[in-house]
Amino acid sequence: MIRLLRILLVEDDENLANGISYALTQEGWETTLAGSVSYALEMLESGDFDLALLDVMLPDGNGFELCKKIRERSEMPIIFLTARDEEVNIVMGLESGADDYVTKPFKLRELISRIKANARRIQKRSVDGVSSLKSGPIELDSSKMRAYRYEKEIILTPTEFRILRTLMENEGIVLGRDRLLQKVWDVDGEFIDDNTLSVHIRKLREKVEEDPSRPKLIETLRGLGYRWNGEK
Repeated sequence: MIRLLRILLVEDDENLANGISYALTQEGWETTLAGSVSYALEMLESGDFDLALLDVMLPDGNGFELCKKIRERSEMPIIFLTARDEEVNIVMGLESGADDYVTKPFKLRELISRIKANARRIQKRSVDGVSSLKSGPIELDSSKMRAYRYEKEIILTPTEFRILRTLMENEGIVLGRDRLLQKVWDVDGEFIDDNTLSVHIRKLREKVEEDPSRPKLIETLRGLGYRWNGEK
C-alpha cells in the first residue's frame, strides 16, 4: 500500500493541472497546484511535500531552475512533465536533480505508476538500516546520502546515489537493465525510458570515474547490463 502522499504539482496549463489533480485525488493523495515558479516557492516555504511534478516552461521561469532550488532544501522525488521529447531537455532535467520525466501527452496510468514507484522508494529508504559501503576509491554513507571518492565528497543526485549504491552492493555481478530498474526504482521497468537510465549512468561516470570516456568502475556489458568493478 502507498501511504498518503503530499504532492506539489507545478503546471500552468489549468485544464491539464485540474485533470492531473483529480486523478491524484482519486488515489487518495493530497495535491497542491502552483502555476508559476514564484508560487511554487511560496508553497514550498509554507508546506511539507513528499514529491513534486514540474512542468518545464512556466510563466516566470522554468522547471530546471525550480528543480535546483527544491534540491537545495529537499531530497524528495521530482518528476518532470515535458512536452518536448528531446535528449537535451531530458539531460537538463536530470542534471538539475530530477529523478524521472514523463513526456506529454501521457496517460495518467503511466504518471501514477511512476509516482507509486517513487513512493515505494521513499518508504523503503525510511526503513533501511544505517550503513556505510566502501569499494575501490568510492565510499558511501547511506544514513546521510553522501558519497566520497578518495575521501573527497562528490555531489550526487538522489537517483545517482541509489544507482551507485545498488551497483556497489552487487560488486562483480552483472545487473541487467530490468533488474537494476527494479532495485533502484522498485518497478518492473515498463514505464522507465531506456534513455533515463543511460543518462544517469553517464552522469554518474563523470563523477566517479578517473576517465569517464574509458570507465573502469562502472562497466557496460553490451546487451547484458552494468557491473561494478570497484576492487579491480
